[in-house]
Amino acid sequence: MNYRFATPDDVPLIAAMNEQLTRDENHRNRMTIPALRARMTKWLAEGSRAVLFEDDGEVVGYVLFDKTPEHVYLKHFFIEDAHRRKGAGRTAMEWLMANVWNDERRVRLDVLTGNERGIAFWKSLGFESYCITMEWECADRVG
Repeated sequence: MNYRFATPDDVPLIAAMNEQLTRDENHRNRMTIPALRARMTKWLAEGSRAVLFEDDGEVVGYVLFDKTPEHVYLKHFFIEDAHRRKGAGRTAMEWLMANVWNDERRVRLDVLTGNERGIAFWKSLGFESYCITMEWECADRVG
């Protein structure tokens, strides 16, 4: 697998993968592709970094992250469906840890509680639960 940092020219491709990521996770964010493109363009301009994962010249996934003084925050991690469960995600994360985040103390990410495959993947890499974000739908008020 090959890895390269994304450029603004990659935004349409990343936005399309981001849209697939939200569907795969059953995320409630249903932004349109144009809105995802605008958001990705803004994030990259503000300092977020993206790395594309390529296999035989085909993009098979990406990661989007921010570096903070305390940790690296993974905003997105996506592997195309045809390449899942074949080691592409693990290989990509190992490369990132060895080549991009090798001086970092901590990497953080959010996983939706219903994303059991995602939770299992991150745990298999050694990630541990740190906190649980809870919410209450105001429309569900009692009384």
